[in-house]
Amino acid sequence: MSLNWKEIDLILSELDLVGYRIQKVNQSGFDVLSFKIYGQGGERELLAVIQGEVCRFHQTFRAAPKSERPLRFGELLKSRIVNGWIEEAVQLGSDRIVRCTIRRGERRYLLYFRLWANAANVLLCEPDGRIIDVMRRLPKRGELSGGYYRPEQSLKAKTGQADRFSVRELDGKGTFNERIDLWYAEQGASLSLEALRTEARRQFEGSVSRLEAALEKLRKKEADFSYAARLKEYGDIIMANMNMLPSGQGGMTESWIEAEDFYSGGGILQLRVDPQKSAAENAAVYYEQYRKAKSGLADVRAEIAGTEKKIARQKDLLAELLTETNPLRLKKLIDNRVGQAGQGTAKDTGRKRPGLTFRRGEWLLIVGRDAKENDELLRRHVKGNDLWLHVRDFAGSYVFVKQRYGKTVPLPVLLDAANLALFYSKGRNAGKGELFYTQVKYLRRAKNGPKGLVIPTQEKNLSITLDNRRLKELEECRE
Repeated sequence: MSLNWKEIDLILSELDLVGYRIQKVNQSGFDVLSFKIYGQGGERELLAVIQGEVCRFHQTFRAAPKSERPLRFGELLKSRIVNGWIEEAVQLGSDRIVRCTIRRGERRYLLYFRLWANAANVLLCEPDGRIIDVMRRLPKRGELSGGYYRPEQSLKAKTGQADRFSVRELDGKGTFNERIDLWYAEQGASLSLEALRTEARRQFEGSVSRLEAALEKLRKKEADFSYAARLKEYGDIIMANMNMLPSGQGGMTESWIEAEDFYSGGGILQLRVDPQKSAAENAAVYYEQYRKAKSGLADVRAEIAGTEKKIARQKDLLAELLTETNPLRLKKLIDNRVGQAGQGTAKDTGRKRPGLTFRRGEWLLIVGRDAKENDELLRRHVKGNDLWLHVRDFAGSYVFVKQRYGKTVPLPVLLDAANLALFYSKGRNAGKGELFYTQVKYLRRAKNGPKGLVIPTQEKNLSITLDNRRLKELEECRE
C-alpha cells in the first residue's frame, strides 16, 4: 500500500528537512533512491521508492542496499545536488508530490518525488520547470530531458478529501517515520512481490497480444499468397490458347480473353491480357506473379513459424517469472527477460541472422554488409523501435541498434553505430561523412526499387569522422 497525502504531510512535518545538507546519494535499483543528510537533528537517511504498491518517501532506520553498478539517475544527482542545502520540502496540495528545493552554490534545483502507484517518478528540474533528467523516462508524459514539469499548475484541493484518507494506525512506538519504516520492512516484500507479478503480467501479456495481432496479419497475408499456383495455371492457359491472341502487336481491342479452364473441369475462364503484347509475353506476366507469390508464401510461412515460437517463448518466460518468490530476484529477472525480449534473436525467426554483430555492454549492433543482408535484416530480424543508420549519398551497410525496453540509445552507442555505418560503406576512404538515422518503423520500401532500398522519414542527421580507436574497440566486441 502506497502512502496517502495525509501520511506524506505527517512524514514531512516530522522530518523538518529545511536546512539539511545532502551528503550522499545512492541509487540501489531502477526504482530505489536513498539520501544521507545532515542538519540540526543530526544525520538521517531518507528513502524514496517508486515501485507500484510500495511507493513511498520517508526516513529509514535500516541500511539502504548498495548498487551493484553505477546507475544513470543516481550519478546525475551526485553531480548536481550532493553538498547542496535543502531550502524547502513540501507536498503540493494533496497530489502526493513532494517538492524539494535544493541550493548548491549559486544554483538551485527542484527535485520532485511523485508518489503515485501507477505513475511514480523522481524528476530533477531547473527552477523554471525544465527537466534535467528523470528516474523513469516516460515519453508519453513528456518526462524526458529537455521537457517541462510544472505540477503546481494543476494542484488538487484538499477540501472534500479530508474524510477519504486518514493516517494509518501502525503497531510499534516512536514517530510515524519509524513505524512506517518498520511496517514496510515487514510487509513490503509481499506487496512488492505482488506488484512485480502484476508488472510482469502487464509487460509479457502486452507483448503476447502484439505478437498475436502480428500473427493474424501474417495469416491473412498467407491466405492472399495461397493463390500462387493458380497464377501459373493462368499462364499455361494463355499459352495453350495462343491462337486467340493476334501475333506480335496485333490489334486486339479488348483486354480480356475467354478460354477453357482445363485445370478446373473445362469451364470458361476470363483472363486479363495486354493487347499490345504477344501471348508469350502475357503468359510471362502471370508466371512472374506466380514466382513472386510463391516466394512470398514461403517467407510468410517462415515468419508465421517464428512468431508462433516467440509467443510460446513469452508465455514460458512469464510462467517462469510468476513462480519466483523473492521480490529482489524477481525484479532482476523481469529486467533481464524484458531486455532479452527486446533484443530479438535469430533463433526466434528460425533463420540464422546475416551480417555482423557487435555487443557494446547491454546494446546489440547489427551490420548488413550488402543489399541482400540489409533486406534480410529488415524483413526478419529487426523491429519497429530499433534504430536504423545509413551513410548519406554512398552505397553501403545498414546498421541497426536493437531497442532495449524503456531505454534510449546513449550517445556512445550511437557513435559506435555511426562509425560502423561509415566504415562499411563506400564513403570509408573519405574518412568522414553525413549519416541519417531513424527508427525502423519510419522506413518505407521504395516501390519497384532494388532489394533492400528504403526511404526514411522523420530522420535525423549526424556528421561523423571515423574514429580508429573506437573501431578497434568494436572489433574486440564482435560476436
